[in-house]
Amino acid sequence: MQIRECAVSVESINNRFSRVEMKEQDPAVRSRNFEEVPYGYTEEEAKKESSRCLKCKNPLCVEGCPVNVKIPEFIGLLAEGKFEEAALKIKETNALPAVCGRVCPQEEQCEKRCILGKKGESVAIGNLERFAADWQREKGGCNPSVNLTKNGKKVAVIGSGPAGLTCAGELIKQGFEVTVFEALHEAGGVLVYGIPEFRLPKEIVKSEIKYLEELGVKICKNFVAGKTATIEELLTEEKFDAVFVGSGAGLPLFMNIKGENSIGVYSANEYLTRSNLMKAFIDNPSTPIMKGKRVVTVGGGNVAMDSARTALRLGAEKSMIVYRRGEAEMPARGAEIHHAKEEGVEFHLLCNPVEILAEQNGSVSAIKCIRMELGEADSSGRRKPTAVEGSEFDLECDVVVIAIGNSPNPLIPESTPDLQISKRGTIAADESDGRTSKKFVYAGGDIVTGAATVILAMGAGKAAAKSIASDLLS
Repeated sequence: MQIRECAVSVESINNRFSRVEMKEQDPAVRSRNFEEVPYGYTEEEAKKESSRCLKCKNPLCVEGCPVNVKIPEFIGLLAEGKFEEAALKIKETNALPAVCGRVCPQEEQCEKRCILGKKGESVAIGNLERFAADWQREKGGCNPSVNLTKNGKKVAVIGSGPAGLTCAGELIKQGFEVTVFEALHEAGGVLVYGIPEFRLPKEIVKSEIKYLEELGVKICKNFVAGKTATIEELLTEEKFDAVFVGSGAGLPLFMNIKGENSIGVYSANEYLTRSNLMKAFIDNPSTPIMKGKRVVTVGGGNVAMDSARTALRLGAEKSMIVYRRGEAEMPARGAEIHHAKEEGVEFHLLCNPVEILAEQNGSVSAIKCIRMELGEADSSGRRKPTAVEGSEFDLECDVVVIAIGNSPNPLIPESTPDLQISKRGTIAADESDGRTSKKFVYAGGDIVTGAATVILAMGAGKAAAKSIASDLLS
C-alpha cells in the first residue's frame, strides 16, 4: 500500500511538471497545405493543463503580459470547466485573445515568469488562451457586456493592426466614438497581410474584428493617412478630438547588393502579402506570385520563417534560409524554427549574401554568399558577424525573399511637420503612454518601436488609450 501511494505521488509530480502537448499536423502533410499546424486542445486536455497552475498569490505571469491578462483567474475557470467564463475573463483586458494565443511569444513573457518553469515546464498559458477564445467562438458564446454610454468624444485610429485594434477596443468600451482608418482593402494590418494562414487563420482575425464592430467601432478601409487626409485634417476638418497612429512598419529594408533588382527577388512584405492577403496560392489568382522551385529567404526572424515555410506550400522543391549569425542568435521564436526544420527548410547559417546572380533575361539564377564567423558583441548585445575571406559560394535558386526587417512608411511623418521623428524614421512617442510632440496625437506599436511583436503593439495601444481617456475626459 505504501509503495502504491509513493508511485501515485511520483506520477502526480511528473504530471505537475510536464505540460500537455498540443497535437499538430504531420510535417510531411502540412508543408504542402495552408491549414493551421496545431490542432488545439480538447476540453479534457485544457482542463488537465489548467490543473497544473499553482495559483500563486503574487502571479509573476501577469507581470510578464504586456496587456495584463488575469492569467491565474482564467486558468482557474478552465480547470473548473467554465470555458465561456474563462474567455470572458480574458476579454476584460485583451481584445484579441485568439490571435495572442497563436502568435505571441509567451515563452519570453508570461510563461517565462511561471514558477513551474523553474522545476519543469511552465504552464502552457498561450495554448490555454487559444483554447478559451476558440471555444467561445465555436460554441457561439456571448461577449462581455460593456457600458456603451457615449461621452461625446471622437477618436481616429490610423491602422487596423494589433496596436490600432487594441486602442479602438479600449476606447469604445469607455464611451468614445471610434473610427479606424485602414490603408488596405481588408482590416487587420500585419495579422492579415503578414502572418500566414497556417499560423493564424484569417477567419479568426475577422471574428475578432467583428466583435469590435459589434461594440460600435467603425472601420474605414482604403484610407491612406497622409494622402487621403492628413492628421491635421482629421483633427480640424473631421473634428476628431484625438488621433492614435498605429500604422506599423511596412516599409521593407533591402541589402543594397548587386542583382537585388533581378526578376524573382521579393521583399518578405510583398511575398507574404501576395500569398496571405491576395491568396496567390489558389489557382488563377488575381495577384500572382512566382512559385519558385528553389527559394532562398534571407533573414533569421519570424518573418523569414514564415516566408521559407510559405515557399514550401507554394510548391518549392527546396526552401532555404540564409542567415549571417548562428541559430542561437536567431530572433525567431524557437517554435517557428522547430516547425521550419520539421517541414524540411534547409538552414545555411553563418552565411551572408554578397550578390544575386541572374540569367541574361534578368531572372534570378543563384545567390552568392560568403561564410561568416562571430566576433565580439555589437550594440545589440549579439556577437558581430565578420566575413571569412575567400569563402564565397553560390546557392542555386530562382526566387529570393529578403526578410531582414522593416521601417515605418514615411508618408505620415512627412505630412505632419510638427510631429517629432526619431533618427530611425519612427514617431517619437513616450512608450509608456503613447504621447507624441503634437497635442492630442498619440502613437504606438511598430511605428514607434520599429518592427516588434504583436503583443507589444497591443500593449502600446492599450497604454495610449489610457492616456487619451485621461487627456480628453479629465
